[in-house]
Amino acid sequence: MTGGELTLGAVLVRLEEREREIAAQAEQTREQITQLTAVLDELGRAAEEVRITRKTLLELPEPAPPAPSASAPELPGGAAYQEIMAVFAQAGGPLRARGVCQALDLDLAPNNINNVRMKLKRLTGRNILTEPEPGLFTLPRP
Repeated sequence: MTGGELTLGAVLVRLEEREREIAAQAEQTREQITQLTAVLDELGRAAEEVRITRKTLLELPEPAPPAPSASAPELPGGAAYQEIMAVFAQAGGPLRARGVCQALDLDLAPNNINNVRMKLKRLTGRNILTEPEPGLFTLPRP
């Protein structure tokens, strides 16, 4: 036999090695399939939960729009009034016009303080705010 020729025993050994390699690859592939099947099952369950939730929400009746409350006075137009009410909502206590100006980051110029005071008086006239003592304004107590 020459150096380039393989014996039958050597060929069989190589075939056996190749068979083990293929078997190992097949086992790895089976494990990957098992893992991917588990992921696919979980995704299917999650999608079903979303479908059920969507169906349930679609079956809920539309809420009726809130009826206008006869006791709730209407806020005058303008963003300034909304900003003032936001200040009172955060303050948690009575404020003077000067304090409202400070909370709104307005210059403490007499003109600004007087404008805010007029708005506070207008809100008091609409029963949105109360004036427990002159110049001191607060949200009404329920």
